[in-house]
Amino acid sequence: MIRFFVGAAIFAALVFVRAPAAQAQDVALTSRDGTISVSGTLLSFDGEFYEVDTAYGRLVLDGQGVRCAGTGCPDLNAFVAEFSFAGAPAMGTALIPALLEDFAHRRGLRVRRVARSDTEFSYELRAADIDQVEARVGFRLHSTGEGFADLLAGETSIAMALREIRADEAQLMRDAGLGDVTSAAQARIVALDALVPIVAPGNPLRRIRVSDLAHILAGDITEWPGGRGPITVHQHARDSGMREAIADLLLAPIGLKPMAAPKLPLDHTGLTDAVARDPFGLSVARFSDPGSAQLVLLEDSCGIALPLSRQALKAEDYPFTAPLFLYLPKKRLPLLAREFLRYLDTTAAQRVIRDVGFVDQGREQITLNQQGERLAAAISKIGEDMPAPEVQRLIETLRGAVRLTNTFRFRGGSSDLDAQSVGNVKALADALERGEFNGKTLVFIGFSDGEGGWEVNRRIARERAEAVRAAVRKLAKAADFNDASLAVEGFGEAMPVACDDTDWGRHANRRVEVWLR
Repeated sequence: MIRFFVGAAIFAALVFVRAPAAQAQDVALTSRDGTISVSGTLLSFDGEFYEVDTAYGRLVLDGQGVRCAGTGCPDLNAFVAEFSFAGAPAMGTALIPALLEDFAHRRGLRVRRVARSDTEFSYELRAADIDQVEARVGFRLHSTGEGFADLLAGETSIAMALREIRADEAQLMRDAGLGDVTSAAQARIVALDALVPIVAPGNPLRRIRVSDLAHILAGDITEWPGGRGPITVHQHARDSGMREAIADLLLAPIGLKPMAAPKLPLDHTGLTDAVARDPFGLSVARFSDPGSAQLVLLEDSCGIALPLSRQALKAEDYPFTAPLFLYLPKKRLPLLAREFLRYLDTTAAQRVIRDVGFVDQGREQITLNQQGERLAAAISKIGEDMPAPEVQRLIETLRGAVRLTNTFRFRGGSSDLDAQSVGNVKALADALERGEFNGKTLVFIGFSDGEGGWEVNRRIARERAEAVRAAVRKLAKAADFNDASLAVEGFGEAMPVACDDTDWGRHANRRVEVWLR
């Protein structure tokens, strides 16, 4: 019987799903031609699909193909799409609301904010010509971890996170039937930010080594150099996404743990203000919001300054880039919610992201003249690690080309792309399908860390570049590759962006860049 329903053209979807909390009522759904009927308890209706508990199990049926009869049938004309966000205040205070408002205005909808408190509010999206609510979007702001907990408990549609979900958290989601939230279909990056050290404006500190910063945050280094006094570390709250991101990105890679959390934690604005007033203070803030404190540049153990700029974040050349994530369960969201998620990839959305103060994901170009420090590092390797002809070949390959900020890096100890790079595959594929590179050549150039011989590293780097090119080409199904050419090169450790004596440094060097000529 189930097979018969699956084969029927009137049913566009027929899957087993988790039921959201809903008022259960009896309905009978009949195909438009009257030949097939199924009865059961209506669990939910999202404006497109009915979810019904039937004798055959829980079914999701396309509302376009059936007629509904019974006391539980929804009023199709009065349907209100409802979905919600929960998690990081850094995203829910301004970023997502600003994007939602721009999305609504572009659809001709009026927006009304209904606030229950500073941390719980909703937006009503109303038709401009009639006073009818088309959607209600809820927000609950607390922390990244609590956002994941709400998603797990079915209390929110979308979790907002300042860090990537951890393996144990993702496993809990899988065990609960929410799918693989680490997949490209369920995890998406909205904007980019970064972890940056901050001090008071009068502090003479301008650069600090990553290892020294980590040991300060772990409580191992407690005095300013030169006998200038004790370091006051201003910390984020125990359950905040920033504290967790600092632990994951800065401390865990070198086996350190953060100091005990403060008893009276401040929010991000309060923390940056406290650092700005404290001549002995230090903390880590978001690149998007250092407040009135002074940013401090990071450098690696070789003394190479880590580039901190909008382009560096887009290219992941700054190792402590912190993407802002949305995580979705494996269930169908209302049509309006899905359209909002698609809107996030548009040029209009990128403008809103920039206006709010975050780094957008729009593609930029970096000229060869802007790569001076990296070229100097490549030249310095002549004779020591690489033969001169190989470095000359690199320079000849790059001459006349510009680098795109779309860069690809891999998860530690694996050939899988990291979350930001997965998004870059789609971005390049979409651009190829739109014909943006017609008449030009995209060169995928692989680089490696410096462990091992240069010939082996060159081969490995080229293989990674070939894998990335294949992934882009596979996704760009509608692209005309007679007009746009995709080439591959590999140069091993020729142009490092960091030292190789740390895990994060080696990770930064193992990459595939894209150059346009």
